[in-house]
Amino acid sequence: MDIRVIIKLHNKIVLQKTGTPKELARTLEISERTLYNYVLYMKEELNAHIIYDANNKTYKYASPCKLSFEC
Repeated sequence: MDIRVIIKLHNKIVLQKTGTPKELARTLEISERTLYNYVLYMKEELNAHIIYDANNKTYKYASPCKLSFEC
């Protein structure tokens, strides 16, 4: 997993402006399959409660989410 992609994905989800998975994958310059892998990783490993809102065509967090990366 590339942390830069996770950060970009998180920022787009926070804004609820991801577009469809196909559009988001294109924006992030990754394949749609890779996007699904990142979302699954964030859900399972980072405990991010990500859902897809089909009405608004965007991923969003089901509850407030703040990702923190500390050294």
